[in-house]
Amino acid sequence: MYVRTIYLTGDPALVDRTVDGLRAEGVGLLATQPGYRGFSIFTDRELGKIMLGSWWETRQAERDSFTGLTGRRDALLDVFAGTVTVDVWEAAVARRGGAPAGGGFRLVRIEFDPAAADRLVTAVEQTAMPGLEAIDGFDGGALLIDRERGQGSVGAIFRDRAALEASRGPQAELRAKASAAAGVRVRALEEFDVALLDRPA
Repeated sequence: MYVRTIYLTGDPALVDRTVDGLRAEGVGLLATQPGYRGFSIFTDRELGKIMLGSWWETRQAERDSFTGLTGRRDALLDVFAGTVTVDVWEAAVARRGGAPAGGGFRLVRIEFDPAAADRLVTAVEQTAMPGLEAIDGFDGGALLIDRERGQGSVGAIFRDRAALEASRGPQAELRAKASAAAGVRVRALEEFDVALLDRPA
């Protein structure tokens, strides 16, 4: 599968208004597109950040949906967005849970040698993901990568904010081990609240 992420920064006072609009229309708009496999909204209300992730069966389905929804998407995002960054990733590893709104999301941004992409995928499959699954409150995660650029992220969803906070120590230890095994560089660490998860059957 492929995942399109849209990373927005703007006025913190406008986060809820923007998310309300995306909740009202986002799933309905995306679900009309062939190949749709899910949609998520993550927020940082304090700093004024919103991350959107839409999942697609194929790269072509992702491309077609992006073109088909351009006008309405721009109208929904313009309410908030001071900056907008769009990326498309291969979902190389995924454990898709169903945490309700109110969950917590941790995102680790990484860089790696493009020639070692398969090594990274193996390390996440064999080390990172089993380790995450053993942490109390874990409810899904994914490794998203761009093999050509040598960039990606590991995202982990927890059932609520308390579980997210309690997982910081255990995940830090796991992150250090997995990074060494995969030969990756950690570039950033972020935390968000889960505002929406749509996981169609």
